[in-house]
Amino acid sequence: APAAPLARLFRAAAPPVLVAAPGGNKKRKSAEEGEKASEDQSLSIIQESPVKAKKARKKERSEAEKKLSQRENTLEQADEEEDQKLFQNKVKQKKKASQASTKSVVNSATGATSKQQKRKRVADGAADRRTVFVGNLPVSCTVQVLTSLFKKYGQIQSIRFRSLIPAEDTVSKKVAAIKNKVHPNAKSVNAYVVFKEECDAQKALKENGTEIASGFHIRVDTASKTSSHDNKRSVFLGNLSYDIRDDAVREHFHVCGDVVGVRVVRDRRTGLGKGFGYVLFENTDAVHLALKLNNSVLMGRKIRVQCVVDKKKAQKGPYQSRAAKDRVDKKKKKKSCSNDSFVGEKANPLKKSTKPKRLKTAPRSKAGKNK
Repeated sequence: APAAPLARLFRAAAPPVLVAAPGGNKKRKSAEEGEKASEDQSLSIIQESPVKAKKARKKERSEAEKKLSQRENTLEQADEEEDQKLFQNKVKQKKKASQASTKSVVNSATGATSKQQKRKRVADGAADRRTVFVGNLPVSCTVQVLTSLFKKYGQIQSIRFRSLIPAEDTVSKKVAAIKNKVHPNAKSVNAYVVFKEECDAQKALKENGTEIASGFHIRVDTASKTSSHDNKRSVFLGNLSYDIRDDAVREHFHVCGDVVGVRVVRDRRTGLGKGFGYVLFENTDAVHLALKLNNSVLMGRKIRVQCVVDKKKAQKGPYQSRAAKDRVDKKKKKKSCSNDSFVGEKANPLKKSTKPKRLKTAPRSKAGKNK
């Protein structure tokens, strides 16, 4: 072989020449992009794992925080309830203290008021003993007429009219008395005359039954509550006319005896009678005669005349008194029976026989004997 080609074999190799292939760049780019995507995925996986851990931690923290908040709320509510209870207890204690103080104040005040009331009662009792009631006065009566009638018995302190019916409901009694606006159906009024001394009031009772005007015999009596009405000399009247006057009753019973006073019970608002009244006589004999006028006619009505009964005895009633008598009689009978009790002889007990009793046997039949 020729030497030239062998020499070529042992010569230094020339550097290889790289020639870019037409589709090589694309493959490299896709490979590089795949590597980058894998790196990004790995990074995203690496990043996502702590994010999830953080979220889980947040959830755990939120649940723990909720529990803590619930506990704190319950504790706060319990504290508030305790505070409210303490506040209510304090309020109750304050109320009790205030009530105790008010009771003490009231007791002291009631003590003071009771003393004042006693003083007022004593003063009122003394004033009532110095006061005279004047009934069956005409409507036209004035203060001057009464002063001229009673000034001869002593010094008068005051005079006031009562039982006056105004002409209108809007007008008060005081204004009606001053302006003389009296109801047309009102026929009589009453008055109180107060003296400065008690003895003068007792002297003024002499004017009882005097005729102050035509058809008006006044009734004079003490205003004190201690003055008791004599029931033995009085008579009760029923079924009276509502328009009746005191003088008509006086004239009807004047035949029985001297009439001390007539009282027809009237309505305070209208002044009309309520259908009953009382008549007081000087003697008890006149009462027996007045009872005979029962069912007599007065102003077109048959009046009812009865004896006046004490309220205390009427409350007891006849049945209660009979029951009390029966109880007393029963007690007496029991005592008498206990003293005179019958004692009889004791009977001797029968002696029991000690012999044993024989048993009763049934009689044997003849057929049995033959057998």
